[in-house]
Amino acid sequence: MSALLEVTGLHLGYGRTTAVKGIDLSVPVGGVVCLIGANGAGKTTTMRGLAGLLKPTAGSIRFEGADITGTAAHRIARLGIRQVPEGRQVFAEMTVDENLHLGGLQAPDSAEFAKRRDLVLERFPRLRERLSQQAGLLSGGEQQMLAMGRALMGAPRLLLLDEPSMGLAPLFVEEIFRIIGDLKREGTTILLVEQNAQAALEIADYAYVLESGVITLHGPGPEIADNPRVAAAYLGGH
Repeated sequence: MSALLEVTGLHLGYGRTTAVKGIDLSVPVGGVVCLIGANGAGKTTTMRGLAGLLKPTAGSIRFEGADITGTAAHRIARLGIRQVPEGRQVFAEMTVDENLHLGGLQAPDSAEFAKRRDLVLERFPRLRERLSQQAGLLSGGEQQMLAMGRALMGAPRLLLLDEPSMGLAPLFVEEIFRIIGDLKREGTTILLVEQNAQAALEIADYAYVLESGVITLHGPGPEIADNPRVAAAYLGGH
């Protein structure tokens, strides 16, 4: 499969602190790639860099072959890269429907907007029941569904999922990964950052292990899951 996203020698940081130190990674068209690592490894920093929220200090980011290094976040969203951020970050004072509307602002016309909205509500029936409710009043799991639904309203060519299961009850975790599995089967290209390494590696075609801002291991998802060092560090193995 050809690469949709190609990251080479990427450095990212905050002030004088370098959090991501020259990583290379590739996301193929229609593939699910996961990035696993401990807290503070640089996973969310990587996602912020790819979404245009943090400017790289070195290296390059290519999307569909074009160099998008340093491109502003709103332009990156327009290219079809949509992020579901860590901690969900829904607009709490706005209704569920208004949140979804914001996600679909770049739809080419009202018919396409309505089609996307119908698909999202079909995928997340709970949101349909709560369309007029303030987003801040939803449960954590429902807010995660809304954050995903809002991103899908943009018809993403690349979906960046940052810790989608974080802080959720087990039933919601199961539901979120079922939805990610559905998106994968439908051909959505996904880069997934996830502390639930077991669930992530089960669904990923390819995986990267990030430690202290450096990729220390990469390979097909099942191969990484079988690696004794990964099992010991992230999967509860010995």
